[in-house]
Amino acid sequence: MRCRLCDSERLASVLDLGATPPCEKFLAVDELDLPEPTYPLHLRVCEDCLLLQIPALITPEETFTEYAYFASYSDSWVRHAEVFVTDAIKRLNLNADSLVVEAASNDGYLLRHVVAAGIPCLGIEPSVNVGAAAREIGVPTETAFLDEEFAKRIRAQHGPADLVVANNVYAHVPDLRGFTRALRELMADDGWLSIEVHHALNLMELGQFDTIYHEHFQYYTVLSAQRALATAGLAVVDVELVATHGGSIRLWARPEAVADAPSDRVHEVLRREAAAGLHRPEGYRHLETSAQRVRHELLRFLLDARAQGKRVVGYGAPGKGNTLLNYCGIRPDLLSYTVDRNPYKHGRFTPGTRIPIYPTARIDLDRPDVVLVLPWNLEAEITAQLRHIAEWGGELIYPLPTLHGAVLSDEHRAVLSDEHRAVLGESNNAETRGRHAR
Repeated sequence: MRCRLCDSERLASVLDLGATPPCEKFLAVDELDLPEPTYPLHLRVCEDCLLLQIPALITPEETFTEYAYFASYSDSWVRHAEVFVTDAIKRLNLNADSLVVEAASNDGYLLRHVVAAGIPCLGIEPSVNVGAAAREIGVPTETAFLDEEFAKRIRAQHGPADLVVANNVYAHVPDLRGFTRALRELMADDGWLSIEVHHALNLMELGQFDTIYHEHFQYYTVLSAQRALATAGLAVVDVELVATHGGSIRLWARPEAVADAPSDRVHEVLRREAAAGLHRPEGYRHLETSAQRVRHELLRFLLDARAQGKRVVGYGAPGKGNTLLNYCGIRPDLLSYTVDRNPYKHGRFTPGTRIPIYPTARIDLDRPDVVLVLPWNLEAEITAQLRHIAEWGGELIYPLPTLHGAVLSDEHRAVLSDEHRAVLGESNNAETRGRHAR
């Protein structure tokens, strides 16, 4: 294995999670008696450029041609995208003469806000089923994997983009340098690139090991992202810390010829990374200890609940949840089932652990003693949706960053932020938000 950014062979082990199936390969009933392929899931850090990465053992085509993830199922994520679009329009003075292009645009969760603002846009989404959902709500979408050749064709047809958005895709590309050049090809020479990606600082400091799975090929600090973008002549000029996915960075980059000096925020985040030890290989060694602690805490909790005769079920079936379930060896004896708002997953089973997935209404029917939330990064939103389980004495448990229970009393509602109150208001229409699922 060579580093996919600098070609170095000096890759040091950070965390070996064993061999697991791809996290989005949910099983149908008739697949339960068939062999299930598994692949090593081993995180390493390049000792030369400090890019965190796993081997590219599966291709994007295997994962994303037919995809189970529809972004619009999270109310808070749709709201996050709306706020981003509103702010970007103001920041960049976008108007009806501008062009916004999003790579990996999913089901139109973000670009629908661009359409609503009357700004021309185009989504590039490789998943056939997800891209079709975007077109149904009026978001122009091309079904394709973004590479340099395709980027040149899009630029020739639509012109250069004033803003290219690449949210939660920069980790998903094994050809990192080629994809970065493709992003640059889409951009105008005075254009902007905005990237959101999970911050490796949070991965390391908070032990968020479940964000490691096969479709995430690399994990970024601002330092390693700067180095990756520089391979295509792009410079990071600003960075924002955002709360999504357990703590992400929003990078703002421009072609080097027009880029200003990095902002004070860039220097501050780089300072924090350095202070955490992430600008040297040795700073990554403690993740294994954190992962083992989470596994032991969660298994002790589930075994104690079983011994007490409590019924424990899950909420959500995200990719991160499948890393957690497989690493901990949790199966239906400890987690009877899980539920999800995405009908695409209903009637299927989690990869590797074979836990059945039902609609969310199953929780209200069964009234379990404990609900274990697998998408822990959406704690405020999901606590708002499930606070009523307190009516029958149910507990709501989150596994990370440490095992903890949610407060389900009325006082909990009183301390929610304005954004979370908005989620509460939207949750009544939650089940209708994914009507485009296949």
